[in-house]
Amino acid sequence: MASALSSSVFAASASASRTRGRRNSPPLGARVPLNFNRLPSRSRVLVPRKYCTVRATLLQDNEEKVVIEESFESKSIFDKETNRSSDGASEGSSTSGLERWVIKVEQSINIFLTDSVIKVLDTLYSDRHYARFFVLETIARVPYFAFMSVLHMYESFGWWRRADYLKVHFAESWNEMHHLLIMEELGGNAWWFDRFLAQHIAIFYYLMTVFMYAISPRMAYHFSECVESHAFSTYDKFLKAQGEELKKLPAPEVAVKYYTGDDLYLFDEFQTSRPPESRRPKIENLYDVFLNIRDDEAEHCKTMKACQTHGMLRSPHSNPEYAFEDDLGCVLPQADCEGIADCIKKSVSSSQNQG
Repeated sequence: MASALSSSVFAASASASRTRGRRNSPPLGARVPLNFNRLPSRSRVLVPRKYCTVRATLLQDNEEKVVIEESFESKSIFDKETNRSSDGASEGSSTSGLERWVIKVEQSINIFLTDSVIKVLDTLYSDRHYARFFVLETIARVPYFAFMSVLHMYESFGWWRRADYLKVHFAESWNEMHHLLIMEELGGNAWWFDRFLAQHIAIFYYLMTVFMYAISPRMAYHFSECVESHAFSTYDKFLKAQGEELKKLPAPEVAVKYYTGDDLYLFDEFQTSRPPESRRPKIENLYDVFLNIRDDEAEHCKTMKACQTHGMLRSPHSNPEYAFEDDLGCVLPQADCEGIADCIKKSVSSSQNQG
């Protein structure tokens, strides 16, 4: 009898439990928020917090697509402002509206400047491709010098310490330098006028980018993305128009050494949308060279787009799965700021807090 009674109690308990489960379960198709506090402690240990990056997921969704018209309409920027202002309705909406207006102004200025340079290049180099590419590559690598100059200045004042940005920007400049060496080997710098024009545009572009980056890094990154997008479309059109002829020509030696050499650490470093060693080009003729240069410009576009959301950029080698031992052993305390005004503001507030 005792056994029967205990069986009845157990059945009633199980039935009540199922009833509560059905009552509390959400309707079919509803989104259920994940409660990470309920996960076992071992599950949380598997993902170190400092290596959780949103950048890779954001970029890989559109990895094969590089379109300048929709590049800066980044939902992540607007969504971040919306989420940041969710607790203050009127104040938050005005802040978000002002931010949207500033972004539109920055975008309009950048597109106007890019279109102006493109018109000059179209006028001077309509039928001189290698000379145009020489001028374009001389200009394209300048922003990375400017970014590093400003970041080093911030480091000197103790305002900035983000090794990822310096590593990636140096790798980008290294990549563009080899593009330039390829164009020089192809004779793109043969005319004195082309060298004079490219060098003087580069000087003006450097000074302008330093000023722009100090005021608004987001605007400077977007302008660089516009330049890289133009480079991508220029090489893409050239490949479609001259592809068959290029396949009959040999590849420059500097291109073969750069793309197929033993040390491709810096080649992987500027491609922040993909894991290291996931892209290994083959160079058999001049067509392959320009094909890879075009693909490099696409990777620059993705990296510049990631930079426009503050704090988004991460070195591909920062992921512990792909990092070398030296990369993980030199993690520094991080500090950053969004432009010189933000740097000064944070510096003053930090001094007051310490005092």
